Amino acid sequence: MAPPRARTPGDARPRRTHPVRRGFLAALVAAAVGLPVAGAARPAEVPAPIPPPTRPLTGGTTAELAARLDARYAVQRAALQAAERTAEAYGAHHRAAALHAMAQPGRRFLAFDGRDGGRSAEVVGDLASADRIAVLVPGVDTGLDHYARFRAGALALQDALHRDTGGGRTAVVAWLGYRPPATGSTASLTPGRAAQAAPALSTAVAELHRIRPGARITLLCHSYGSVVCARAAQGSPAAAIVLYGSPGTGYDTAADLRTRATVWAGRAAGDGVALVPHVRVPLPSLTRAGSELGFGTDPVAPAFGARRFPAGDGGHSAYLAPGSVSLRSLARIVDGREPADA
Repeated sequence: MAPPRARTPGDARPRRTHPVRRGFLAALVAAAVGLPVAGAARPAEVPAPIPPPTRPLTGGTTAELAARLDARYAVQRAALQAAERTAEAYGAHHRAAALHAMAQPGRRFLAFDGRDGGRSAEVVGDLASADRIAVLVPGVDTGLDHYARFRAGALALQDALHRDTGGGRTAVVAWLGYRPPATGSTASLTPGRAAQAAPALSTAVAELHRIRPGARITLLCHSYGSVVCARAAQGSPAAAIVLYGSPGTGYDTAADLRTRATVWAGRAAGDGVALVPHVRVPLPSLTRAGSELGFGTDPVAPAFGARRFPAGDGGHSAYLAPGSVSLRSLARIVDGREPADA
């Protein structure tokens, strides 16, 4: 039998790469080429008026805090209505409709600013009496135009908390305090947006701690939101930081977050983010979007050092789906209990 012919470099078979992994690697290459000139153009934004100033909230009796919160909610509702009128006049009818829904009586916003894509923080539940507060930090493709999807997750979590805690005093804050990047965009591959967002998240959590100093605060950080939470972790009064559907945090280990909070991580079996390469590629110092591409160590890997929680078999956007394993786990962590089978 003749010996097998030795392959030359020209006829070597290429290694197969999963399509999602190929796409991410291609995006890394494209971003590395495009980043030096990125930032020269910004997408058109729907205009909105400058929001009115708000007074910092402080604690007090439940009745005193409830009155101050009601006053804050009224100011933010007026800001939403003003932004709706501006969007309608501009011809942004979809945005105007979303803002109209957000401004309905009974909705409670701690903060709203319609400029630069929009910022908001909505309360689901009674914050004045809450002894468990969950802060939802969203990831890619979250914004005012599709805000209902984000709020649906907050409502599902509050409902799960209410049922699982026997009607305990809980509140969920849907924090859209930054402009999340779009899926596949250059910004979604770098920590730049997270670095800009982290101070605002830290300020929001500090205010919640100030008005309810005895409450247990949990940060629930989805997708790119986990990069934001990691940047805001140091010194946070949060009792727990939960990373789910995360592409990484930009840190090698949970200890590198320098937080006293318990760091949890989970990923559903059907979440395609598992195929994202966990790399960090340095970028030229002239880029504006961030100093590197990728977010490093997988948060669910043992090397990262986070506590794992059961996340079921849903997809990337299904962690807060009613009745899901992941939602039950998140509700138990917010309540300060061990998730089942953790």
